[in-house]
Amino acid sequence: MSAPAAKVSKKELNSNHDGADETSEKEQQEAIEHIDEVQNEIDRLNEQASEEILKVEQKYNKLRQPFFQKRSELIAKIPNFWVTTFVNHPQDLTKRSSQTQNKASRKRQHEEPESFFTWFTDHSDAGADELGEVIKDDIWPNPLQYYLVPDMDDEEGEGEEDDDDDEEEEGLEDIDEEGDEDEGEEDEDDDEGEEGEEDEGEDD
Repeated sequence: MSAPAAKVSKKELNSNHDGADETSEKEQQEAIEHIDEVQNEIDRLNEQASEEILKVEQKYNKLRQPFFQKRSELIAKIPNFWVTTFVNHPQDLTKRSSQTQNKASRKRQHEEPESFFTWFTDHSDAGADELGEVIKDDIWPNPLQYYLVPDMDDEEGEGEEDDDDDEEEEGLEDIDEEGDEDEGEEDEDDDEGEEGEEDEGEDD
């Protein structure tokens, strides 16, 4: 009689366990639905923020236009301003990216690599246009900082040249001092030689 009782207790335990699993799954499903609702609210706010940010950007782009126009007129007075700016940029903008070059080399290895100027006519991969992003986000807002890079390098170079000149002068001074010491030693040797000759004469 004890064995059937044990079996009944196992069934009860299993049924209780199944009931707990069903409750847990139900709670998880409800939580997932609530998370989805909250996420929809977050997405709605993100869209609203994007629209407002776009309006603000458009507003300030209009306000910037007169200043960009004035800057363009001033830049036109400087020969090779944009060429110098592009050349001085830390990224090599005069060549296509290595990834683009690798793709091109796989397809047509016998052809010349594409140059910077083909960027103006090639719109095959506008989404991965690193050059356009660099111009829009980095160069166009403040091109003067890259145009003036050589002047900063020249100043650093002049400072290094001054340091080199100082080191050379110090080296020459050391050589002169060593030369003076050598001359002093030679004079002492000459004096000793003369004294030795005098002593020999007295002995005679």
